[in-house]
Amino acid sequence: MRLQVNHRTSYTFDPPMRGVAQSLRLWPSLFDGQAVLDWHVDIEGAIRGANFRDGAGDLIETATFLGSVETVVIDVRGTVETTDLSGVLRGHREKVPPLAYVRRGPFTYASNAIRELAQKAVAGAGNPLGQAHALAEAVGEAIAYTPGETDAKTTASEALEAGRGVCQDHAHTLVAAAICLDIPARYVTGYLHAEGGIAEASHAWAEIYVPDLGWVGFDASNQVCPDERYIRLGSGFDSIDAAPIRGVSQGRGTESMSVDVTVLDANQQ
Repeated sequence: MRLQVNHRTSYTFDPPMRGVAQSLRLWPSLFDGQAVLDWHVDIEGAIRGANFRDGAGDLIETATFLGSVETVVIDVRGTVETTDLSGVLRGHREKVPPLAYVRRGPFTYASNAIRELAQKAVAGAGNPLGQAHALAEAVGEAIAYTPGETDAKTTASEALEAGRGVCQDHAHTLVAAAICLDIPARYVTGYLHAEGGIAEASHAWAEIYVPDLGWVGFDASNQVCPDERYIRLGSGFDSIDAAPIRGVSQGRGTESMSVDVTVLDANQQ
């Protein structure tokens, strides 16, 4: 499938900041399931730093704004050819060992309810791949997709207790459920061509490490493994660690952000 992405993120600072520095993870991952045909990240007025590929295989670049900074606009556009690998992250080069992702954080701390959910899901599930599917199904059933009920600070435990949330909450909860069973799992960000599916400004899902297969993606929001409709950007321990844009600013005031994303089937344009 050939997917065309247009993604604009705009920040407004009131009063203007004395400086802004951002870390960008906005480039598609390199693996057998996707080939970048063209990709551009434009940031007017930024001082662009050298980019590098981190141990998890993600391309990262810094952008700095000096002086009085009232607005920051980041435009991403490009086309990616995708292939359905049934969620398997085949051909992805990274140096971080899977066991590094058996790590609990504030967003993925496993409450007693998450532990009970995980243990019940894998009981009788059979092999590790079957257990991973069972965990994703259990999380998707336990948390109804409900926009507006949670926010960026909501933890996995809070989302499960409420029984409502969005893709971020599904991903956090699935990661928490896996790692409480000592199964490596991580948070993934990217895009989804959501014709008939669930997606937001950008999409999130989880990857679970399955012996003999490697990392396998599970989208609990849509109850599928990522296929040709998905573009993978990067991964991390949670939504903060894997965020496509992270930043700090110098000054006091308020910051507002707006995001506009379209993901189209380029063959139908």
